[in-house]
Amino acid sequence: MTHTKQKIVIAGVGFIGRAWAISFARAGHDVVLWARRPEAAEAAREPIADILPSLEKQELLMGSSADATLARIAAAPTLSAALDGADYVQENIAEDAGAKAAFFCELDALAPRNAILASSSSAILPSDFTKDVPGRRRCLVVHPINPPFLIPAVEVVPAPWTDDAVTARARDMMSQIGQAPIVMQKEIPGFVMNRIQGAVLQEIFRLVTDGYADIEDIDSGLRDGLALRWAVMGPFETIDLNAPDGVRQYAERYEALYSALHETQINRASWTGPILDRIEERRRALLPAGDLEDRRLWRDMMLARLVAAKTEALADLQ
Repeated sequence: MTHTKQKIVIAGVGFIGRAWAISFARAGHDVVLWARRPEAAEAAREPIADILPSLEKQELLMGSSADATLARIAAAPTLSAALDGADYVQENIAEDAGAKAAFFCELDALAPRNAILASSSSAILPSDFTKDVPGRRRCLVVHPINPPFLIPAVEVVPAPWTDDAVTARARDMMSQIGQAPIVMQKEIPGFVMNRIQGAVLQEIFRLVTDGYADIEDIDSGLRDGLALRWAVMGPFETIDLNAPDGVRQYAERYEALYSALHETQINRASWTGPILDRIEERRRALLPAGDLEDRRLWRDMMLARLVAAKTEALADLQ
């Protein structure tokens, strides 16, 4: 590996923290796990060790082995020990602005001055929890799409005061470890991914609520239709290729159609009450609650195979 090995601190070792540890360690970095309970940080290596062999089998460890990747992951007994000599910190504590604000002040006081302080927050604006941090210029959100060791996209979201050089370093780090950074020019609630996903979720709830389609057919429409295209190209490239002369012609042809559709999409569909009861009942008929964890494992294996196949296909077409 030609990059400079760095010390990465994973603060918070739930599912997201453990997934981040794999992403950094397989790229050759030294990873230190920290949790408020020291035993939790050490225990986190066990589920990581369980995942690594299957990733190695799918060639998803960037040329590293499961054993070598795990050897780069250690646990620290205290936060100060974890942060000693750190180059980059990825915070994964609870989604609570007050808790994050207090913790980022703690990180800022202990971490080396040049260390990047990044949060995995999926919804809280970086300005909401870094405004009172003395070193706020080095703070930002780096939000993964879970799990990051399988799904490359990651949102890099600076606060208004984040130093441009810090944002650039975070972007470069994400690229180096095999992620696909989405660098936002300014913050907005929901960032990019949750705003797009939220629009889709709102529409599928509306279609079910108003009786236009059942949940299996909607899932099929995404899984067997739009998602196949979106797995290899984004929506802007999709519409650019879906008109003979490209994106301008597509917009000119279809803007009126989508404008008319928008009038039927203004009223928000509820996600509570009878409609949720109906959706849950149907989902549990399709997948009993006791089978959820097995299905999650199936999902991760499918994602691993899809990523491996996509990587191979793209390499063959270059």
